[in-house]
Amino acid sequence: MALLLNIETATTNCSVSLSKDGETFALKEDNDKGYSHAERLHGYIKALLEENNIDKSQIDAISISKGPGSYTGLRIGVSTAKGLCFALNKPLIAVSTLEALAHQVQASEGVIVSMLDARRMEVYSAVYDANYKEVREIQAEILDEASFKPYLEQGKVYFVGNGVEKTKTVITHPNAIFVDGKLPSAREMGVLAELKHKKSDTEDVAYFEPYYLKDFVALKPKAK
Repeated sequence: MALLLNIETATTNCSVSLSKDGETFALKEDNDKGYSHAERLHGYIKALLEENNIDKSQIDAISISKGPGSYTGLRIGVSTAKGLCFALNKPLIAVSTLEALAHQVQASEGVIVSMLDARRMEVYSAVYDANYKEVREIQAEILDEASFKPYLEQGKVYFVGNGVEKTKTVITHPNAIFVDGKLPSAREMGVLAELKHKKSDTEDVAYFEPYYLKDFVALKPKAK
């Protein structure tokens, strides 16, 4: 059974978990709106291992939430994961942020729309069926009244993620179900990372980059 360390930093939630054979048995996370990942992530990893009497060398692989999401958050998480992989000579596993987020919803029918907040009325989203199979690939899109209409006309649509609040303001279809207060978490990464580990579906540690979906644009500082 594989022992995996899972790291999620795609949003404000700094989250780390340990999983064995796909089952998460330890979790440490904090949703600090100030994006304090750089200060907290290494401490969380150290504390989680110590609390569970696990040495770093016992870890079989390290999984990282690959995005999309916050540029800064993803950079910090990926840099940390790659550093550990190099130091421990362990494989790196990349897990889709939106796929893991979808697993926070249990639906017997309809589809699940995982969505992360982007600029203004834009979201990063993907659509999954009730068995978490991808129905529509990840896209960046501007929300309006017609967004996700084909799915809403067919049945229930569960919206989850920090893009839900802005979605509520434009989508009022009776089949829309909004799952509030959910952010990507390392809790759901274990099962997906385990499946990839069994297939040796790993990344090239030297060249792996987060999935930003759109090119990062640095804002120019305001003139004083």
